[in-house]
Amino acid sequence: MQVAVLIEPQKLVVEDRPEPRPEPGGLVVEIKAALTCGTDVKTFLRGHPKIPLPSPLGHEFSGVVSAVGEGCDNFSPGDEIMAVHSAPCNKCFYCQQGLQNLCESIMDTKVLGAFAERLALPAAVVQQNVYHKPSLITFAQAAFLEPLAAVVHGARVAGVAVGETVMVLGAGPIGLLFTMLLQQEGCYAVVVEPHKKRREMAARIGAPQVFADEPAALAAVRELTGGYGADLVVECTGVPAVWQASIDYVRRGGRVLLFGGAPPETQVSFDAGRLHYDQLQLIGAFHFTPADVARAVDLLTSEHFDPAPLITSSTSLAGLGTSLRLLSVGEGIKTLVHP
Repeated sequence: MQVAVLIEPQKLVVEDRPEPRPEPGGLVVEIKAALTCGTDVKTFLRGHPKIPLPSPLGHEFSGVVSAVGEGCDNFSPGDEIMAVHSAPCNKCFYCQQGLQNLCESIMDTKVLGAFAERLALPAAVVQQNVYHKPSLITFAQAAFLEPLAAVVHGARVAGVAVGETVMVLGAGPIGLLFTMLLQQEGCYAVVVEPHKKRREMAARIGAPQVFADEPAALAAVRELTGGYGADLVVECTGVPAVWQASIDYVRRGGRVLLFGGAPPETQVSFDAGRLHYDQLQLIGAFHFTPADVARAVDLLTSEHFDPAPLITSSTSLAGLGTSLRLLSVGEGIKTLVHP
């Protein structure tokens, strides 16, 4: 079968590899839709500390079950499914603390290779994070399950509440999904994004106010809040300078969700006076739990949450490298890959 493999940074090739076989309790899925994400782009450009090369890429997908392992009773060949690429062990210290997203083995056992004709999913993933795809949504919509689960997790740990005014910093794929979710949750989202086409996309998906820079957005937020500032700031760029500036936009007693991943070893500093005397909360968020996945499934199958407009191009496996290069310079939001 055909698989897209990253040999080294910026060298992506399509290889013939043996057909995968399902392990006991697992299954093999024929990929019908796979989506690019920011991690794919960064890994393509410069590699990734958690992805030894050479490695298959791709972890946002949906498809049709083509083979079922012994003991897998919930799925049959021909079933249309939506899934994520990881599952917690439910045994380690963090799982026992209810922090399944921080499971000690979750990154080591994750499945990559959705940019391929078929992909094998292990029993742990099948048992916890594979769902039947209803006919009311497309394979492309279903492939948003993984990034949406991460956004759901971020919103949950940040304590998003109805009626809040939220500044979203960055309108890439994640910032746009946050904007959609915040609107769904009854918040007022003010989006900041310097890239014109991404601002246009933010407006298209329903952001009530979109600005090219933070000062203009902050002025609008203060007008909305009687001069106080945002209840919550969601940082989605991963740029250290934006991390540091994020506390300038939040009101006293407010929260800042630092969602955009900065490079390892990055150091940032914050005004200690603001953190202490204004009782600010800085919140980190990583990955997701099975409960977050279930919530994301509910959203995607509700008929009221359609992320499909975020797909701005499509390609075959052969064109994936070109698509990742274009995404790296801001051309497009997400690419739909058809194996």
